Amino acid sequence: MARLLPLFAFALLVALLGFGLRWNMQHDQREVPSPLIGKTAPAFSLPVLNDTTRQFGSADLKGKPYLLNVFGSWCPSCVDEHPVLVRYAKELGVPLIGYNWKDDPADANAWLARFGNPYDVIVTDQAGRTAIDFGVYGAPETFLVDGEGMIRLKRIGALTPGYVEKELKPAIAAARLAAAQSGK
Repeated sequence: MARLLPLFAFALLVALLGFGLRWNMQHDQREVPSPLIGKTAPAFSLPVLNDTTRQFGSADLKGKPYLLNVFGSWCPSCVDEHPVLVRYAKELGVPLIGYNWKDDPADANAWLARFGNPYDVIVTDQAGRTAIDFGVYGAPETFLVDGEGMIRLKRIGALTPGYVEKELKPAIAAARLAAAQSGK
């Protein structure tokens, strides 16, 4: 029996590994639950991409729902997501704030000139400190923050038309309804 112990241990390890791989394949990694959902969004004030002498942040958005979209010119998935942002930016009816993360401003401006600029305002954070406060895993990521400053939705990965229609639009509508019911 003692000679079979390593075989049993190996079989158990293989079974656990198989279970983990199967679980990983069945769950969408973009749907990692955020501990910030339902909590106040971190306060931020960052330089504006095209005018680094000007700061823009959460205080400028007080009372309004908004989307914060994390992107970088170095991000291949951001290229995939960008046409979706261009298509839906105005239709969503909330400010779309670009959060240029760990990027050279010249590269970001060239990227936006090439692909278009759907954003109402773009802030830049070369050091990435604010991203840590938001729990950013990577780019692209998108946060819906309601008028009370609460994070209502977080999407890891590129937005798709299906996601915008099925998840984002209803979440924005719910945020607007909550704001209307609270009298704001």
